[in-house]
Amino acid sequence: LRDPVSLNVGGEIYTTTLDTLTHHRDSMLGAMFTGQIPVMQDNRGHVFIDRDGKIFRYILNYLRSNSLDLPDGFSEVALLRREADFFQIHPLLEEIRQYERSLPLSLRGGPLGAMIMVNVDSKVRVLHFNLRHGPENYELRTCSVRAHTVELFCTWRAFLSLLCERFSYKTSQGLASPRLCNPRRNRLRLEWVPRPEELPQEQYDKQRYRGLTFCGPEAAPSDDITNAQQSRCEITDIQGFVEELLKVSLAEGFKVDLVTPNPAEILNCTSLRLVK
Repeated sequence: LRDPVSLNVGGEIYTTTLDTLTHHRDSMLGAMFTGQIPVMQDNRGHVFIDRDGKIFRYILNYLRSNSLDLPDGFSEVALLRREADFFQIHPLLEEIRQYERSLPLSLRGGPLGAMIMVNVDSKVRVLHFNLRHGPENYELRTCSVRAHTVELFCTWRAFLSLLCERFSYKTSQGLASPRLCNPRRNRLRLEWVPRPEELPQEQYDKQRYRGLTFCGPEAAPSDDITNAQQSRCEITDIQGFVEELLKVSLAEGFKVDLVTPNPAEILNCTSLRLVK
């Protein structure tokens, strides 16, 4: 074979060079075009490869530029990964995996017909505590705290995992990720108590209360605990939680199906259903 090389990949004709095809010599293409594996030609003299012809353009462009360039809204990532695996182009496989991790779940092959059921509740509790002014000088004080609870069920397990990444508890030891309370039944329970100004931090920690924070996809991950906390917004009420939940779920292709009690005031709902 001499340059230029013409390829017939699944009926699609491509023209390129031997240097491009052998850019990764440990790949299937590298073996084919260095004589390690015999090649087949069609009746017009094109090297014939029985693979997906349209997807091959992205593989060939990667070999040319050493960069994975995909159009916006590209929806055939799984097929591209399978083709890259067939040709054994390992750097391309790694770039595809990184690209997949950056995608919304809805573009990773999520199931149609998925459903989210959310029930929310808030209760006011009266807290009595002693405020110390001196060695033997204590003052009895009272304040109200509001405890928020969210019971969430979703048929799509990966979406629940995404919520566990976006929402974090804020404790005296730092940030802590919530866990599925019932993994087999796809259920997530969130409980948090925002600290009122009149409640000292020491008393708040003594009661083992914890806050709830949210981190959007645009926030860069950080190993620095202080930066990680500053990049998150605190959820102080149910309305704030519902607002952030809607942002995440709508971005993943869900649509609001049922709001109780008043559909016109979705942020003040007591229960919510979304479907995909």
